[in-house]
Amino acid sequence: MLSVHSTPDAFTQAECEHIIASLSTVPASDALLVGKTRDHNLRNAELVWMDDVKGMGWVMDRLIDIVRTSNKAQFDFDLREFAESPQAATYKSSEAGHFAWHSDIGLGAAAGKRKLTLVLQLSEPGSYEGGNLEIMPSAQVLFANRAQGCVSVFPSFSLHQVTPVTTGTRHSITVWAHGPAFR
Repeated sequence: MLSVHSTPDAFTQAECEHIIASLSTVPASDALLVGKTRDHNLRNAELVWMDDVKGMGWVMDRLIDIVRTSNKAQFDFDLREFAESPQAATYKSSEAGHFAWHSDIGLGAAAGKRKLTLVLQLSEPGSYEGGNLEIMPSAQVLFANRAQGCVSVFPSFSLHQVTPVTTGTRHSITVWAHGPAFR
């Protein structure tokens, strides 16, 4: 059964705070949609690409291990690579930060091969309101664990959204595992 694989405590509170601090040293840009288009009605967030942040290779190493474990435990997808840099997103209440319902499979060369989506929750759950990651792998909506340091993994074709942040700021990292296109 396709669902969401959750890894609580994948990163410690100190590691999450270190990542957030490191991200703040790099200029952020407006989050775009697949195809490099901007639509704040669909997505309003700031992004930093993790490849642009020095000293963060250990984060990707851990995320790769988590994807490997999650895929073996739950999905058994044919995964071959990580063709895109992880993206760190910041959703601010002052901007009603959100990302409307969407799937992560797109028409681009890399986006067309996305198989698993991984989201690392960097913020403390009490530091913001709203900003829930909701995933719909079937007819029922599931809520991702908001615990700081928790990683949620789900099929990239699953509809999902980040609800508007109403208070505070939500920080997260998303990365995709790639393989041959689904048939």
